[in-house]
Amino acid sequence: MNIKTKFKGRMLHILLGASLCAAPAALAQSDQDTEALQQKIERLSRELSQAKQQLAASESKRVEAERAVENLKENETKYADAADLGPSKITPGDLIPALEGLKIGGAIRANYVLGEYGGETGAPSSDFDDGGNFVLDLFRINADYTNGQFLAKFEYRFYNSYHMLHTGWIGYEMDSGDQLQVGVNRVPFGPGAYGISQSWFFDQHYYVGLADDMDLGVKYSGSRGDLSFDFAYYYGDEGHYAGSSKNAARYSYDAVVDNAGDGHEERNQFNARAIYALEIGEVAVDLGGSAQFGSLEGVGTGEDGDHYALSFHPTFKLNNWTLSTQLTKYDYDVESDLITFGAFDYTTEVATDAWIAGASLSYYHEIAAVDWVDYVIPFVEYSSIMKEEDGFNDSDLLTIGAAWGRGGWYIYTEYAASNGNDFVGNENYLRRFGDNPNEDWQGRFNINFGYYF
Repeated sequence: MNIKTKFKGRMLHILLGASLCAAPAALAQSDQDTEALQQKIERLSRELSQAKQQLAASESKRVEAERAVENLKENETKYADAADLGPSKITPGDLIPALEGLKIGGAIRANYVLGEYGGETGAPSSDFDDGGNFVLDLFRINADYTNGQFLAKFEYRFYNSYHMLHTGWIGYEMDSGDQLQVGVNRVPFGPGAYGISQSWFFDQHYYVGLADDMDLGVKYSGSRGDLSFDFAYYYGDEGHYAGSSKNAARYSYDAVVDNAGDGHEERNQFNARAIYALEIGEVAVDLGGSAQFGSLEGVGTGEDGDHYALSFHPTFKLNNWTLSTQLTKYDYDVESDLITFGAFDYTTEVATDAWIAGASLSYYHEIAAVDWVDYVIPFVEYSSIMKEEDGFNDSDLLTIGAAWGRGGWYIYTEYAASNGNDFVGNENYLRRFGDNPNEDWQGRFNINFGYYF
């Protein structure tokens, strides 16, 4: 064996020994790597679990936030339309699946009245006296139905000695949010459902059929950006229901046939309204205008005629303040300077040609420190029917008061003074919206207690 071969043999033994010595170290290192990997996996698993918990908490907060927003929207809707205030309505769909989407509610209201009533008997103030007394205002039943894009609304009212349909329509809501209503629905005229008014008395527009008026027809309502609009056709008024009068047992004021069988009936009325929302500095402004045209069918000694009304009604809002204004020109073109109107089971005479100016200033104030009230809306309102006929006196109405809301309760406390309104005072009530010959100022303090369910 030569030197080269011996060297190779020795090197082989050295490498083999080194390998045998390094094997345990390599195995140990491998175990350490595996343990480190397992620890890393466990750490990542814990982080993933924590991330899932945080995501679930975030989702829960999002759901709570969405519910809060929905509750806020509901409260805003309730404030906008105080008549819908109250607890959750009965939902028959909870018991009968076929009635899912139907909600039933109602209201009961009573008045405490203290005013200048000198003993002359005549609707609508024959139940009142100078000493102050409580009288039943109304009991009503409501039904609202929603099933997908199909809608319906029904309301029937009971008063002391008469009752009538208030609302009854079916509708469809388009994907755009536009809505179609067919039946007895609210005529689109003026700045809102109740005109400019926040009060129980309304303003003088209501008493000549130009605010909160219900008629039988078709109405289309929609919006495009900042512009909202309504178009409607009405075949006739909402009809006569149960009462002692011939044609006046109804909620809203219309031209009617009197108990002697003479008068007019509304036919083929067209309405259009547009309101554009804009901002001027910090003031939100709704610039609105309304138009109404229709015919009058004569009955008995009444001759056929027609009528129109045009109105400009801007509303201004700054923080919780609201100023609603309205200027209207109306004309009932018939053979006389007076036309018979009816509502609440009695008839009255209205000037056929006049202007109406009105304004309402109100403030919405939430009350957190008192348990028995959620908010109060103090207001002051003034409106006047300014007649075109020579010798006819204007009919003015001033109302100062506040509306109080708490859960299902909605209470009005008001003082009204007027020289020409059938619900204030008790003298010559048949002609106060007409020529108003006496033009006497009289007052009425009124508290209306309403519970809505």
